[in-house]
Amino acid sequence: MSSSRIVSDSIVIDSPPGRIFDILADPRQHRLIDGSGALQGTVSGPERLSHGARFGMHMRIGLPYRVTNTVIEYDENRRIAWQHLARHTWRYELEPAADGVRVTESWDWSTSPVARLMEFARFPAKNKNSIRATLIRLKRAAEATRGTEAEPTRGTEAEPG
Repeated sequence: MSSSRIVSDSIVIDSPPGRIFDILADPRQHRLIDGSGALQGTVSGPERLSHGARFGMHMRIGLPYRVTNTVIEYDENRRIAWQHLARHTWRYELEPAADGVRVTESWDWSTSPVARLMEFARFPAKNKNSIRATLIRLKRAAEATRGTEAEPTRGTEAEPG
């Protein structure tokens, strides 16, 4: 990802990739890991996301609003990304790391027709901070379940791509 209209951050999580991906692929868990404080709750969508799935969320940045996202990238235990009407992309990528799984979250507004407006409103800097907070919350959620349940059946190993 070489665009200047992408902000991202990474964290290493000591958890199987399947457990991390289970959190990311369940829109009802997004509020638990949201570091922005904007996500107010899930309003519609499947229990588990897949490529092409649509899910709605209640949001609040100043005023309340609703957004419907569509999953545009999906590779089980490796990558998931979605967009909404403004066509910016939220993406999570998982890769093996020495101490667990490196999770990279990115916000890509390079394809958005309102990219300049987002920059004027300082969303890149705000989202960079929110990404960091989200990754920390994701790490806590994934590691908190370690050892308290059976290993996920959706796969536990992320293989190099």
